[in-house]
Amino acid sequence: MVKGSPSKKSQNGVVNGKHAQNADSKWKDDFHESFEETPLIAAMYTYLSYILLFIFGHLRDICYYYGIKKDESGTEYGLQGFVPLYSSWGNFFLRNMYRLIRDAWDRPITSVAGPEIDILERVTHDHWWHFEFSGKRLHALNFGSYNYLGFGENKGPCIDTVEEITKQCGVGVGASRQEYGYMEIHKELDELVADFLGLEAAITFPMGFATNSMNIPCLVRKGSLILSDAMNHASIVLGAKLSGAVIKTFKHNDAKDLEKKLRESIIQGQPKSKRPWKKILIVVEGIHSMEGSILPLPEIIKLKKKYKAYIYLDEAHSIGALGPHGRGVTDYFGINPKEIDVMMGTFTKSFASAGGYIAGTKKLINYLRVYSHSSMYSCVMSPPVASQIIASMRIIMGLDGTDEGQRRIKQLLNNARYFRRGLHKIGVIVYGNRDSPVVPLLIYSPGKIIKFSRESLKRGLATVVVGFPATPLIEGRARFCVSAAHTKEMMDEALRMIDEVADVVRIRYSRLPVSHFYTHDIPISI
Repeated sequence: MVKGSPSKKSQNGVVNGKHAQNADSKWKDDFHESFEETPLIAAMYTYLSYILLFIFGHLRDICYYYGIKKDESGTEYGLQGFVPLYSSWGNFFLRNMYRLIRDAWDRPITSVAGPEIDILERVTHDHWWHFEFSGKRLHALNFGSYNYLGFGENKGPCIDTVEEITKQCGVGVGASRQEYGYMEIHKELDELVADFLGLEAAITFPMGFATNSMNIPCLVRKGSLILSDAMNHASIVLGAKLSGAVIKTFKHNDAKDLEKKLRESIIQGQPKSKRPWKKILIVVEGIHSMEGSILPLPEIIKLKKKYKAYIYLDEAHSIGALGPHGRGVTDYFGINPKEIDVMMGTFTKSFASAGGYIAGTKKLINYLRVYSHSSMYSCVMSPPVASQIIASMRIIMGLDGTDEGQRRIKQLLNNARYFRRGLHKIGVIVYGNRDSPVVPLLIYSPGKIIKFSRESLKRGLATVVVGFPATPLIEGRARFCVSAAHTKEMMDEALRMIDEVADVVRIRYSRLPVSHFYTHDIPISI
């Protein structure tokens, strides 16, 4: 066996973590994550594939240089006497791998992001610069959307509300919060988000990525320390870099490594002056979008209190999708959300809308209202977008007078467990927590990643495949996103197709029985 990520360490190939309330032993018994280690043969085959890719890539570049072959990659048209404006295609990997298999990485145009979608086939005659619709449509099961609670639909109470708000307010505001853009619907949304999370106040932003990248620099500056999970999202990475603070990473979801870095940093102080840090901010995610893992929050909170640090919790994938009330990772562990200093999340997944939020104390939110670049220098959220969030959140909270929200939350949990167990039965290696709606299936080799994508789509299964550099070199994968809108019949059909493709692509790498991952019965009621 070959280890993938250094944080996924376990003698039997499976990491056991935590779940539940108060007693450590209780949540350790219930919290279960699987990270079966990379088989040696798969690692060797993957490395060999990349070596061959690089060899042939260099040969191709030589042919381009001497004019033996025309360079068909996307390059800037140079202007006489000007330095190139950009070189986005100058990367060796993009030129020689990504460009050749765009059909696997760049998905075609699709219909409404429900449990089933129609895919419009596109063709190119100039090496992916321009596209044409071929006239063919493919009906497929959608396991590639973040539509966790199934609100990404074009009918129902949410859409009716959005339609009415569009008639009343239009589709755009054209001003920031500090000017004349802040409408009653934005005030209602801010207050509803705070109420939903159980915190004093909240502020919303029109873009989820900017919620991290533009607000982290408001919270920490030079003289501060950011301890960031090694697998945090690009928006967090950018925000941390823009802040000017010192950045240190710790192994993914590894509380021991985090404590080691905390202790060393406090002892050593700031790099040059050796003075104490002005502020220490621990930045973590509730559910990781590539690993399907859930943050061991009780351990992180213990370290926060022990070392007097702050926690910045990104709930982009966990809010709405985790916990008995859909309130994210704090709800999942039964922890008071006030234990978290900065609660961040997005509306692009479970709420089927756009934008993001930060919630916490009134003092924190008032500060961000004045100093946040995302608040001052961007237009506020479009009223129909805000209306979609309000309508879906009210359903989740049960404020619509029905139990539809609870039904969807329970259905998502059941679907995630059912689908993950089905994949284990097929004999493939699956990462993540059994309660996570993000289900990564390990494929490893770049050639097999491409083949898996094409064979799945051919059978009517739409999913996302991910490879290097978005994942470690030997951990290429397909990432399935389970939705409350998926029925048992849909999941059974998807599992049947994956079973067929697993034989074609030869990815039955798991050597552990299903019972190894499920030490005791998990209630499933599909």
